[in-house]
Amino acid sequence: MNTNKIDIIKELFEKYKGKRKFTQSVEIAVNFKGVNFSKQDNRLNISIILPNGRGKSAEVLIYADKKEIVDAANSAGAKVIGSKDLESLSHDKEGMKGLLSYLSLAEPKMMGLVAKSLGSYLGPKGKMPKPLIGGDVTGMINNITKSVSIITKGKFLPTLQCAVGSELMEPEKIAENVEAVLEGLAKVVNAQNVKSVYVKLSMSPPIKLI
Repeated sequence: MNTNKIDIIKELFEKYKGKRKFTQSVEIAVNFKGVNFSKQDNRLNISIILPNGRGKSAEVLIYADKKEIVDAANSAGAKVIGSKDLESLSHDKEGMKGLLSYLSLAEPKMMGLVAKSLGSYLGPKGKMPKPLIGGDVTGMINNITKSVSIITKGKFLPTLQCAVGSELMEPEKIAENVEAVLEGLAKVVNAQNVKSVYVKLSMSPPIKLI
């Protein structure tokens, strides 16, 4: 573990931790050089599992009809929406807005149904569900609560941002999460193309990490 990263995160906490009435997320911004994100082949939409989790609880939503999946989702405390509920939900603005607070998975056969009914609303917000593959529903729910999505947005500027924890976590744990994100990015974007990395809390100025 790079002790310099830990020291910088400690500095961030000393200056800005606990300054708000809510638990702030710890976020990083990765600035790239020599990558044209306006090209389709360079655009990113990946998920990375944080080894130490997000540091905040997260609610999970499962789109499913299959009884085994529904039962497992209910046992894990996840919200379930079936196919027969999608049509009415697509006309319920408040109901659709409520979906944005969830991390979501979908039974594979329902991916198309969700896209048809809710895709125009969820898609632009980056909240479409991920396919629930395999029989380990509990494991998938656990993984998604520890994962972050990195998606090229806006005008495809050469900067990507994501959360790497919360201010309630130890700096060492956050530094491990940062390493996991950078290693995940290096698999799809050459590490030599990383210009700089900054770390910040939700409402704090950024501090240069790399």
